[in-house]
Amino acid sequence: MKTIIIEDEKPAARKLERLLSLFADLELVATLNSVEEGLDWFENNEHPDLVFSDIVLGDGLSFDIFEKIPTKSFMIYTTAFDQYTLKAFKLNSIDYLLKPIMEEDLEKAIDKYRSFLPSDSSYNTLEIKSLMKEEKQKLSRILVKIGYNLKIVQTDEVSCFFSENKIVYLQTKERNFPTDFTLDELQEVLDEKKFFRVNRQFIISSDFIKNIHTSPYYKVELEFQPEEEITVSRDRVKEFKEWLSN
Repeated sequence: MKTIIIEDEKPAARKLERLLSLFADLELVATLNSVEEGLDWFENNEHPDLVFSDIVLGDGLSFDIFEKIPTKSFMIYTTAFDQYTLKAFKLNSIDYLLKPIMEEDLEKAIDKYRSFLPSDSSYNTLEIKSLMKEEKQKLSRILVKIGYNLKIVQTDEVSCFFSENKIVYLQTKERNFPTDFTLDELQEVLDEKKFFRVNRQFIISSDFIKNIHTSPYYKVELEFQPEEEITVSRDRVKEFKEWLSN
């Protein structure tokens, strides 16, 4: 199975090359260092089965390559910036790996890739989306900024996401953090068994529900309650009750 690496940091590229050499069924055919180099390579070469691509390159985002040159290659994105993962999910991505890449995480990603392969050799002619229809990516952690620092927040720690003054915040026991997502985007990638969009302003987690008041409206109280009261939209009450019972 032919693969390429797109990575502009030489130490990171060398480490990934070394890790991939541990997998006998993968053949590394190229290591590319920029968007420009990627555009040229994909324009003039047979596309590989699998691509490992950093997202932030010196001359742009690797997304620029595949938005200009469509490919049926499977993608595993490598990144230090979780805010790009939503877009990665929409561009043939079967997984993403946060740097520094660990061998165990890489092995799981490659195993996921193998699980998509049909028993014959026809997968290069298949549409990625049809192969991935049942494999919906879930966001498990979010990178947030605190001044000049970055912090990774696990979604398991989040009681709710809410919109205020056109910014979407996540709330934890510690504090509220601004994110780079919209609620519509989060709704696509959060685990629907755990998170529910109760109205236009809030997505809540079932793990942090403290009380539910049913009269006169459905009102939810969380363990870490935002200042604003959380009311379930009337048109969502039925789905909300079904979600609670699942």
